[in-house]
Amino acid sequence: MSLMIDIRKLALFNKMAKEGGNTVAEHLSTMTGMETEMEITKINFIDVPDIKTHIGDEKQIGISIELEEPPHGHILFLLNADSAKDLAQGMMGDMGGGEPDQDGFTDMERSAIQEIGNIMTSGFIDGWANVLETTIDISTPTFTYGPGSGMVDELVGERDSEMALMFDSRVQALDSDIDVKVYTFPELEELVELMQEIEV
Repeated sequence: MSLMIDIRKLALFNKMAKEGGNTVAEHLSTMTGMETEMEITKINFIDVPDIKTHIGDEKQIGISIELEEPPHGHILFLLNADSAKDLAQGMMGDMGGGEPDQDGFTDMERSAIQEIGNIMTSGFIDGWANVLETTIDISTPTFTYGPGSGMVDELVGERDSEMALMFDSRVQALDSDIDVKVYTFPELEELVELMQEIEV
């Protein structure tokens, strides 16, 4: 299988990023009451080692899922602890929520972040599925706290192909400093195969 694709279909990459991002922003706005928008800053085919350098070793909260149907692969959302806390507070409102643990999160905040992770991952994939005219089942989101580069290694370090498709996207809340980045690592051959079937 080759990665050659009809040049007219390249716009589908933008459409997938935009559709996925807008769905996430709508869902987050509904759940947290904050006005959020999605900005796609870059779409690149890039070597996995370069992605790790780009993301860096700063400790972040990572929410990852595995795609259980074509185009298979993984999606990773990264946000810093302050952004996660702000989103959790927006979702919880005045419910308070007990004593923070050693990482500074209460049980209720953790639970809210988990729910936000579910919303973001399923929203993003719904957007993709619409563009690709298919359905894509996903795994339950996995939560990690640590260096972002280590998470990429964990997700795609063992791949046969050293190239990945990187959507560098940001979900931003307009009245807050919340910043969520999205990185996607689909199996490129499967993605191209799905795209070839779409009429443009």
